[in-house]
Amino acid sequence: MANFLESIFAQLQRADERVVLREIHGETFTTITGRELLAQVQRGRSYVRKFGLVAGDRCALLGANSIQWVAVDLALMAEGVIVVPLYSRQAAAELAGMMKDCSPSLLIVGDAELGAVIEREWPERPHRVLMEEVLRAAPTREPVTEAPNTRTDGDLVTIIYTSGTSGEPKGVCLNVGNVAHMLRCISKRLNQLMDASIQAGGSGEPDKAFHYLPFNFAGSWILLLSCLSRESVLTLSTDLNQLADEIRLSAPNYFLNVPTLLERVRRGVLDSISKRAAPIRVLFNNAKASWESQCSGTRPGALDAVWLALGRRLIFVKVRERFGGNVRALICGSAPLAVDTQHFFMMLGIPVLQAYGLTESTAICTMDNPQIPIEPGYVGQAITGIDMKVAENEEIVVRGPNIFPGYWNRPEETAKVLRDGWFHTGDQGEENPTGNWRIIGRIKNLIILNSGHNVAPEPIEEKIGLLVRGAQQVVVVGNGRGYLCAVITGDVTPAAAQGAIDTVNAELPHYRQIRKFTILASPFTAQDGLLTAMGKLRRDAIDRRYSAEIATMYSGKSA
Repeated sequence: MANFLESIFAQLQRADERVVLREIHGETFTTITGRELLAQVQRGRSYVRKFGLVAGDRCALLGANSIQWVAVDLALMAEGVIVVPLYSRQAAAELAGMMKDCSPSLLIVGDAELGAVIEREWPERPHRVLMEEVLRAAPTREPVTEAPNTRTDGDLVTIIYTSGTSGEPKGVCLNVGNVAHMLRCISKRLNQLMDASIQAGGSGEPDKAFHYLPFNFAGSWILLLSCLSRESVLTLSTDLNQLADEIRLSAPNYFLNVPTLLERVRRGVLDSISKRAAPIRVLFNNAKASWESQCSGTRPGALDAVWLALGRRLIFVKVRERFGGNVRALICGSAPLAVDTQHFFMMLGIPVLQAYGLTESTAICTMDNPQIPIEPGYVGQAITGIDMKVAENEEIVVRGPNIFPGYWNRPEETAKVLRDGWFHTGDQGEENPTGNWRIIGRIKNLIILNSGHNVAPEPIEEKIGLLVRGAQQVVVVGNGRGYLCAVITGDVTPAAAQGAIDTVNAELPHYRQIRKFTILASPFTAQDGLLTAMGKLRRDAIDRRYSAEIATMYSGKSA
């Protein structure tokens, strides 16, 4: 059986003069065909050989998403070099720390400034070269279609550093077998979405996919490889400030998202509607209420069907046009998506397929099947070939060919999470009778009150965040304390915060209720070290940064 790289090269050969990748710049596209991409890959392989990299060497790859990034990545993998992808917007000190950990023989950067930043932080860094220089290597006499070097399932392909919500990032090693299994599973799901009969025959229109998440994240990289191994054209975002226009112009069938973006789109639509003329507002609100009634199982009112039909014809279709008119589904991962947001997109006629996984599981453990009804709030069923179960403390444990062999040079850390053949995810979850999984929270995030009660903060944070207009983040605190408090960021009024907390508290037992809160005008960001690159809360850092504000909520009379 061909390994995944051989399959990608074969697909690119079949593509020949067909465009397989595009970069979008404003309203224009920079494109590359299958043949042209293979030619770039071959030039990259020539540079790798000339430099002297051999199978098993590490090479750090630092740059924004681009066609060049893809060509260099494929060239390195084809030569058996272990790729260490790095996030171009991460702090220089953190990038230097990752490279010191894995000792790359070469650093390939997307632009000179990125390289200069690393050099200032780490003067002893390895030899540095620009991606464009790698791809300008003189062509060899070897054919453009030269096959990738032979690899076994156990050979390492990449070391992807975790984002590090607490503690320093660890290098997750993924091998050929991990990636090959995941690509088969993802291709199956995409076939289900796009119609297996078209893909099986290799005919019809290619998939149109859009991509804005950095390739140094496992899920993002796996989707890239999935598109390259299929009959697809993948459009790469080049300006996150123009994301809405890029999506509309790309007109994708699907693309990968994080919940933050979908929440932002939802808020944007609601804010836009609130500023429209009264008839539009009334129609939208009535159609939305009818949809929510339908979702809750409430007996429909006499006019519900009429309002919903009018809303779909006059408003919802126009919102869908913002996605270019071809969208079949949005794929969402990295964190659970709020149920209300998932319902909102379903109301618009855009299914949101949730996926769950970690870097250590080659990005995916579960994913919604687009051919069966989606259950909002759940992240789908376990993918083919893996086992999942709930262990002690409701922790999800997983085993299968997608599970990583270990962390780079960290045997003790590896032993903590790989036990008796099972990978301990650190996530709490539950499986329902239909086989769908729901993520409850992170074990390490559990708040243990001095009463002995254990509280998962994530569900409370999600509910408050949905109810408070203008809220950017909500963080529940109280570990070792007598009661819970909340830190809320954004343009939020105390009255709005209190109203939302009162609503949420009414549904909770006394020990899970929020007693006090504080508002911070400035939201947390990755740049200030309070969020990971994927937008997850760095709770320990937040506790340290705002220790005084948190202490104030616990001073004085007990709540």
